[in-house]
Amino acid sequence: MATDDFLADPAELAVLLGRNEDDPKLLAALRAATRRFRGQVGHHVHLVTAETVVLDGNGRSSLLLPVWPTTAVQEVVLDGQELTDGSDYSWSEAGILRRLGCLLWPDRLRCVQATYSHGWPHDAIPGDIQEVVLERAQAAFTIPVGVQSKTVGGQSVTFGAQAASGATEAWMLAVARYKVRASTDL
Repeated sequence: MATDDFLADPAELAVLLGRNEDDPKLLAALRAATRRFRGQVGHHVHLVTAETVVLDGNGRSSLLLPVWPTTAVQEVVLDGQELTDGSDYSWSEAGILRRLGCLLWPDRLRCVQATYSHGWPHDAIPGDIQEVVLERAQAAFTIPVGVQSKTVGGQSVTFGAQAASGATEAWMLAVARYKVRASTDL
């Protein structure tokens, strides 16, 4: 994974940890946090251009593309026939494909193929994603895996399971907000 493929800035993590931004352990923690977030939301998050997906029809006027924000819809094909943007369908940044002219999408499996672009440019990843990835990377860097308590001298520190696993409330909210959606989420 290239440095510019992280979901948060290595320099920002370096400041939080008091380390150099090219520290291999710091980069490994940020890479792991980025992979974990992508795995839990089910998509790349960064801008993806011209991805083709096959969707189930739902018998309604709107279908939901799996990942938002939608930045472009290059093609929509219904039962092998290409539809025209603006006359057969319209789309929104929220990833909604709407049939026009009082038409509905068929209520059939795998009848719609859409090619669309989605996600965020590298310099525009939402702040809540950056924040939870930084938190997870910082925890991975500073908390030994599996350690629940540690005593140094006369001081004892206990880390909760959430800090060790990365499942903080902020993490869970960000994953829920950005996860791949099903057309039934409309």
